[in-house]
This record gives sequence, C-alpha cells and structure tokens, in this order.
Amino acid sequence: MSDTPIDTPEWHDDTVDQFRMTGGTVEYYGRVLVLLHHHGARSGAERVTPIVGIPDGDDWLVAASRRGAPKNPAWFYNVLTHPDVEIETPDDGTVGVLATRLLGAERDAAWSRFTSLSPVFAQYQAKTSRLIPLLRLTRR
Repeated sequence: MSDTPIDTPEWHDDTVDQFRMTGGTVEYYGRVLVLLHHHGARSGAERVTPIVGIPDGDDWLVAASRRGAPKNPAWFYNVLTHPDVEIETPDDGTVGVLATRLLGAERDAAWSRFTSLSPVFAQYQAKTSRLIPLLRLTRR
C-alpha cells in the first residue's frame, strides 16, 4: 500500500487496485474489506468505496464510521438514496445486495461485532458526537 493518507481519492484508488490485484487481500486490512459499488445521491455517478465488511451469514455488515469524523461519509447517503448496490468480496466475487439501516438493539449487537473485530471502531465512536450508523447488506 502506498504512503497516501487514508480517505483521499488516491488512497481509495490504491486500495481498490490492491484489492483487485490480490483477490481481496489488502495490506494492513487483510481480507476484511469489500468494495461498495454505489451511485451518487444527487449526481447518479457510479462510485466504488473500499469499506470494512463483516460477514453475517449470507449478509454483510458495514459501518459508516469515517474514522470518527463529525459527519457521515458521502457513500452512506448515496446508499440510503439508492439501496440496491453491489459489493466485490474477497471470497464471493461481485454480489448484488440491498442495504438497510440497522437501528436499536440490532444496531448495537452489530456494533459490538465491529469493536470485537478491531478496538479502533470504539476509538472512532469516542471521537464523534454522532452515533456511527450501520447497514446490513442483504443478498438480492
């Protein structure tokens, strides 16, 4: 992986390239990333965003953490507007999924899976006053 700062277009491009060249294994992340294919909420432009995806049966869980920034990432709003998306996965190839926002106890249970995977997610939550949203990506 390059020395490009995270959350920049260059980091995204480098990460997407590495994911595709290695069949889903990305330096520093291993095989926990998926590539989220979505469309801009207003522009409709196609976008690809690397994001941590936790398998949950036939589904995946994703967090709109944005590393604890004060605002949610743009991809989150895009997916709420256009919930029929695709993901590229390390093990299942490209999969069509429907995104739904998790709330209440279901969200809290999923959040504990993220913090168990990596304590950095708890650090992200501590950095922001917003409740980090979670989505379930269900196979279509």
